Amino acid sequence: MTGSKSLPHQTSPKQAIQRQTGVALWRQIADRIRVAISDGLYDATGMVPPEAVLAAEFEVNRHTVRSALAALAQEGIVRAVQGRGTLIERRDRITFPISKRTRFTPGIGDQARILEGLLLESAEEPATAELAAHLKLKPGEKVIRMEGLRKADGQPVSRATSWFPAKRFAGIDDAYRKTGSVTAAFAACGLADYLRIKTEVSAVHADPSDRQELGLSPGAIVLVTKALNADPEGIPVQYAVTRFPADRVQFTIET
Repeated sequence: MTGSKSLPHQTSPKQAIQRQTGVALWRQIADRIRVAISDGLYDATGMVPPEAVLAAEFEVNRHTVRSALAALAQEGIVRAVQGRGTLIERRDRITFPISKRTRFTPGIGDQARILEGLLLESAEEPATAELAAHLKLKPGEKVIRMEGLRKADGQPVSRATSWFPAKRFAGIDDAYRKTGSVTAAFAACGLADYLRIKTEVSAVHADPSDRQELGLSPGAIVLVTKALNADPEGIPVQYAVTRFPADRVQFTIET
């Protein structure tokens, strides 16, 4: 590795609120306050600016600001303190490296005491044309789909949908259920090593499944990775779409 760099934020807290876009004003304000907190813009006071100040800054009424702060409070990012205002809850984000050998447990390392990998659901199903192209299979060829949830010290930090060629990795879902580790599950199926071939990263608002599984409120931001792993010979072994709460996890891209 020659170095690493942090993934930059995709939005700016100073970006103007856009009206008549179909995205509620309170949600846009919550997004910008969330980014401002992550960027340390309020570190001098440890408090979010008063509602009146935020209302003037974003050119909205105080009720809209109050709705935004309520959503952030539900996420655990801020807390209203009577007589003082809105306190920022100090929570360090977990840094997760994306590299040639991306692994969940070694990646988090000593940032958490207890790591859990939970299998929510699994099924054998035919590969779609898009999925077959990623895994170099024929459309309709069987794959094993796994829905997994990862926790660090009891806090959900990712939920993933992964697909594996069923012919090569029969039973990988049972192995994951027992071990809570994709690496260990691969080993149980005879694959000792694998490499990250490609990772795409984007940011979106949390959908209903995110809010339920990751414990997020409407308007929360999730970082989405689409990743392809292959064996040492370059044969694809896993395609995964993983969603991370942006206020709990940040990425470093190792080169």
